[in-house]
Amino acid sequence: MMNDTKPTHCLHLKRIGIDTYREQVAYLHRHCPLYQTEGFRALSKLEILADGQTILATLNIVEDDQLLSPSELGLSTTAFKQLGLTEGTPVSVRQPPPVHSMKAVRAKIAGERLSQAEYTAICQDIVAHRYAKEELAAFLVSSAQSGMDREEVLFLTRAMTDTGKHINWDEPMVVDKHCIGGIPGNRTTMIVTPIVAAYGLLMPKTSSRAITSPAGTADTMEVLAEVNLTMDTLRHIVHQERACLAWGGTANLAPVDDILISVERPLSLDSQSQMIASILSKKLAAGATHLLLDIPVGPHAKVTNMRDAIQLRKLFEYVALHTGLQMEVVITDGNQPIGKGIGPVLEARDVMQVLSNDSKAPTDLREKSLQLAGRILEFHPDVRGGSGYHLARDILESGRALEKMNRIIERQGKKEAVDVAELVIAVKSNHSGIIKSIDNLIIARIAHMAGAPLNAGAGIDLNRKLGDKVRKGETLYQVYTSFQANWEFVQEFIHEQGNGYFIAG
Repeated sequence: MMNDTKPTHCLHLKRIGIDTYREQVAYLHRHCPLYQTEGFRALSKLEILADGQTILATLNIVEDDQLLSPSELGLSTTAFKQLGLTEGTPVSVRQPPPVHSMKAVRAKIAGERLSQAEYTAICQDIVAHRYAKEELAAFLVSSAQSGMDREEVLFLTRAMTDTGKHINWDEPMVVDKHCIGGIPGNRTTMIVTPIVAAYGLLMPKTSSRAITSPAGTADTMEVLAEVNLTMDTLRHIVHQERACLAWGGTANLAPVDDILISVERPLSLDSQSQMIASILSKKLAAGATHLLLDIPVGPHAKVTNMRDAIQLRKLFEYVALHTGLQMEVVITDGNQPIGKGIGPVLEARDVMQVLSNDSKAPTDLREKSLQLAGRILEFHPDVRGGSGYHLARDILESGRALEKMNRIIERQGKKEAVDVAELVIAVKSNHSGIIKSIDNLIIARIAHMAGAPLNAGAGIDLNRKLGDKVRKGETLYQVYTSFQANWEFVQEFIHEQGNGYFIAG
């Protein structure tokens, strides 16, 4: 709908060096005549127009004359880049038109079922930055609390897919792999991808950053190589190496997902319906034709029992079937962290040890990666069912997977080595016995409190796993952090909540 409100008189554009993540933010001086006469208010939406360009931004009010003058309009780095004009350009501002899809959000808050058209309208308004943060939060919370039936999840997946760019690789088979998360460590994707690519299958892996966990694949890969790749760069690398390990955000694939994640992260929201739409919309936009989905099950995983795992698998399969994605779901052991390291630097170390066939490599990470890689290889018609594991193991042990990974790192832009954080807490066993359970949630929380993933060197290094015998006073794991405040938070949390280990005997 056209906005008939006439633009106000011109202000001059100024870039304000503030990173607002994926939110477009504008700044007006409190003594700007427009602020006082046009009814603008802090945290409301503002429509900005110049040279045929239009963007929407959230308004913040400035009182510092050195930061902004009354005749200027400031833009955050995200908004300035989106508008694409130079500083000093005359710009006009006005009240934006009403967000009509908010009617559908209010219906969802009331517990109503939404249609495909309503989810499409919501996603179009989200990607156009018409929603304020609190309105995004209202949509997310209402969807989680009221619930979404399987058709609604399909509607949301389609809408999220259609509001961004799509990659067409011009190949009949494009494979991908995803884990629903909830298990600390578990950095199998960075091992599976070079194995599969070394065989010759196309696996352009675009991953998300962590929402509530201590690291996502993109966070960990970023320790080794650049992950913020343009679409052209991503295409070039994939055509050369048959794979990449990149962050999906910069490629503008299902961008609604990235905007929603920016709200989900501080709220620690991770509902099943949003998760399914998030995962599958990204895979579809990235051009995947075949997907292997890993659902870990355990008492302290996202999915705690087999009944819920089967129900979730059916919902994934329904949406995949109706969006043309061939998918296989594997249900795996989620009783404890996978690997030794938790946090970007420590997880990257584990990955490279496995790829290098290092004797110190975590056995569980290696074995799970081979199982998953084998299942993906069996998508190929030339690989007989049941033989994929042995083929994957041969590729790993021959050094071909490491060679492929090193080439991917070089193509994406190799990073300087990052050290593990300097402050250390040795978490010791309170008594002797056998480790009977490990609370994934507590372990992940401690690693997060230590600073991971924003502080890449922060995290946890595990010394003991399930079934191990320990003596009183032996170290279960080390926590690494860079700041005294984090060190104190972790110590206090462990004192109040425990260390996450249950030891019997």
